[in-house]
Amino acid sequence: MDQITTPKILVVDDVEANRFALRDIIRQAGYTPVLTESGMQAIKVLERTQIDLVILDIAMPEMDGFEVCRQIKENVRTREIPIIFTSALDNPQDIKQGFACGGADYITKPFVPDIVKARINIHLKLYETTRQLQDMNHKLQLSVIEQLRRVENEKRNVLYALLRVARENAAYDVAHMERISKNCRVLAETLQLTKEYADLISDAYVDTIELAAPVCDIGNVAVPTEILQKTDRLTPEESRIMQRHTEVGERILQGIDDEEQGNDFIQMSRDIVKYHHESWDGSGYPTGIAGEEIPLSAQIVNIVTAYCALTEDRSYRSAFSKEKAVEILGEEAGVKFNPALYDVLYMIKRQLV
Repeated sequence: MDQITTPKILVVDDVEANRFALRDIIRQAGYTPVLTESGMQAIKVLERTQIDLVILDIAMPEMDGFEVCRQIKENVRTREIPIIFTSALDNPQDIKQGFACGGADYITKPFVPDIVKARINIHLKLYETTRQLQDMNHKLQLSVIEQLRRVENEKRNVLYALLRVARENAAYDVAHMERISKNCRVLAETLQLTKEYADLISDAYVDTIELAAPVCDIGNVAVPTEILQKTDRLTPEESRIMQRHTEVGERILQGIDDEEQGNDFIQMSRDIVKYHHESWDGSGYPTGIAGEEIPLSAQIVNIVTAYCALTEDRSYRSAFSKEKAVEILGEEAGVKFNPALYDVLYMIKRQLV
């Protein structure tokens, strides 16, 4: 057998005669023995050498075999290595304790070569089979993750295609949607640094809201263009039609989310689409929920879209400056917007685009 691929078996025993006896048996079986005389030496060998099996004496000074076993099993890199305990005493309590701390088998002294070889062969085969299964499982997981990522990207592309239609109906340009994305990211990143929101906003959350924020008005695909582009005040009936876009958008996303539970992008998009017109005091639509009942992602998009609308030209007015827009938003803090979010937005107004 090629020396490079020959399994290495670590022998841990403080008695030289035992080490040499196991060394000879291991060589006869066609494997490579690695000899150590203490638990500390064994731990150091395992740190730098690829070991396939450990034959471990129980009764050793300073660190007994049970403690060595526990340390091996606590290490992520070595915990799968099979351990065969050895002892001069066929003590049921030792056997029980050995299995309890992670041992795979037990042999007694004096060693019977055929029994030792048989036990070694069995556990090396089991170890190799386990490693192969773990490798196959890892490859399968990577394949599944890649397929899910591909499906998620395809669904995101469909949503963005619908979003382009909604954007064109409302006469929004690409820059408007990009500003919403970037400003939501900036606000979320800053909230992540606050004591109040640090536990709620992860790096993944920040990435997701940047992608999901532009989907907020996807329901506009169902709103007549003449209403979306109307410059005069909407009639009560037109306002009702306009407000339906939140529920239409939520239904579009619901069909996708029902097919793929656990997709953070879709789930956050649903929250944003349905609730980004809710108000902090409960006066918003479509459900009238208030305060922290409103998903945080929707609260962020709500105040950011209002800021972006104020700082862009409209047919009926010119864009407000950043300072004036934030001042106007401040009049609605605690009414339409979460006052804590407004305070952070005010603090970072110069970073907004």
